[in-house]
Amino acid sequence: MKTYFRLLSFAKPIEKFAIPYIITTLFAIIFNTFLFTLLGPIMNTIFLGDSQDEITKVVKTSSLNPMKIFSQYVDELIVMHDKVYALEVICIVIVITVFLANFFRYFSQRYMEDLRVHTLLNLRKTVFDNVMNLHVGFFNNERKGDIISKVASDVQVVQFSVTNTLQVVFKEPVQLIFFIGVLISISVKLTLFSLLVIPISGFVISKIVKRLKQQSTQSQQSFAKMIGFLDEALGGIKIIKAFNATFRIKEKFNDENKFYSNLNRKMARRQQLASPVSQTLGVLVVVFILLYGGGMILTGKGDLEADEFIVYLATFSQIMQPIKALTDSFSGIHNGIAAGERVLELIDTKPDLINKPDAKVLDKFEKELLFENVTFNYGNKEVLKNINISIKKGATVALVGPSGGGKSTLMDLIPRFHDPKSGSLKIDGHDYKDLTVESIRAQMGTVNQESILFNDSIFNNIAFGKPEATEAEVIAAAKIANAHEFILGTEDGYQSLVGDRGNKLSGGQKQRICIARAVLGNPPIMLLDEATSALDTESEKLVQDALNNLMQNRTSIIIAHRLSTIQHADLIVVIDKGMIVETGSHNELMSRNGVYKRLIEMQAFND
Repeated sequence: MKTYFRLLSFAKPIEKFAIPYIITTLFAIIFNTFLFTLLGPIMNTIFLGDSQDEITKVVKTSSLNPMKIFSQYVDELIVMHDKVYALEVICIVIVITVFLANFFRYFSQRYMEDLRVHTLLNLRKTVFDNVMNLHVGFFNNERKGDIISKVASDVQVVQFSVTNTLQVVFKEPVQLIFFIGVLISISVKLTLFSLLVIPISGFVISKIVKRLKQQSTQSQQSFAKMIGFLDEALGGIKIIKAFNATFRIKEKFNDENKFYSNLNRKMARRQQLASPVSQTLGVLVVVFILLYGGGMILTGKGDLEADEFIVYLATFSQIMQPIKALTDSFSGIHNGIAAGERVLELIDTKPDLINKPDAKVLDKFEKELLFENVTFNYGNKEVLKNINISIKKGATVALVGPSGGGKSTLMDLIPRFHDPKSGSLKIDGHDYKDLTVESIRAQMGTVNQESILFNDSIFNNIAFGKPEATEAEVIAAAKIANAHEFILGTEDGYQSLVGDRGNKLSGGQKQRICIARAVLGNPPIMLLDEATSALDTESEKLVQDALNNLMQNRTSIIIAHRLSTIQHADLIVVIDKGMIVETGSHNELMSRNGVYKRLIEMQAFND
């Protein structure tokens, strides 16, 4: 229940919806219950009370029971007028009662739907906000499909389960109480015996749905796997087809789909078994009531009147509806709790990088960026060890070395995607941990090896980091990135859509859009992670020219694929096996006959 109440907290301010819901539901229940009590007067008017003496007797012996009060009123109408007139009055009352019952039921459901939407809004917002706040390393260890499943599917399950249960917990018990009140007013003895069906039904159903929570958890995990397969298949469709792996991928998806479907079938069977069991028990009790009560009327024993017995049977038949709703809710809550635990697990995941309460804002970059004895681990694996680098303002620093040496990891530390295990990074003498993450990243522009664009217009992709940018500013950035000419050649110019992940553009065009995006923010520090490695020769030249424009009058840290492009760097840092093995200019490193010279010679040989 702790999980349930925590999920319910996302409905706050719940009183805004709950109070109107309770009021309208209460009125709907009152009029709905009253509707069944009208059967007595109808039966009495049409079939019973044939003589004036019987009617007068009924009038005199009526009590303060609400049903008998209305019956007394009907009997008085019969005495004063006739049965047809009384029947017309009853029909008018029925129409008004049905209208009011449905009027209040509509507004009751409307307020509950508002609560449901409000809860879903808050829950999904909280989940997505927390996902966006998590550190970059989190996404390296999690399947994207699992995250998507939690944000989309699991949240939906939680929403319906929690709000439906909340609805049932109030409405159905109150409706049950009203029905039982009517039954007791007719016959206490008969009611006490007949209501034994409720605890018996509850016990049987609790046994039936016992394993639902475990199966529901497995079901949601399986669905998350399918979403993951789908995401991977769509993202790698060219590779799948190129390697004739279509059949294998389909089989992989279908196997998981079968497992998911079979699990859901088992869950549905358990849930569906609850309703027939409760209904069967209910019918058995109704049969007993019919025998017992009908026998009393036919033999003239007991105090039951025929019209009261009809009302009793009709009302008791309706008791099974709230009981059924409660049992369905009881089985459904297991799904909600299982999904809720997965969603809360994501909400409870805390980002590794958070600003200190007294963190300062870095207004500008003036002097240097400093690595002091920086060591970094991925889990137990040491990736960087005792890194010491001083990057002066305006300098161009290149990071080179064999693949897997730690260059990209070192680059990720600069915008504080991760914090080092030991040592520190400082900017203008300020420790990174004493500054806000946002102000550090505001001093930097990034161009990655993979050109990451969003399914939006070229203009909005360039202005991504500066959404308030004017058209003139965007065009100026595009010209620096050598992108202006090809943009004008597209169908709608700067308003052309780039497609999913920029698939409507070539590799070189996408990369130049990324460079324009970095230029627009005019950051003092540029981070270039192998920005030309995936391009053909012609595109590489255009992109390299754009990068040269980009690096003018800026501090640049470059991971170089082609070593020939960084020979004019102020400082070249050679990283191998997580350690700095050489530093210096191109000429200095060539004269040392070390790792750098070997890399240059290997690349020259391969070219």
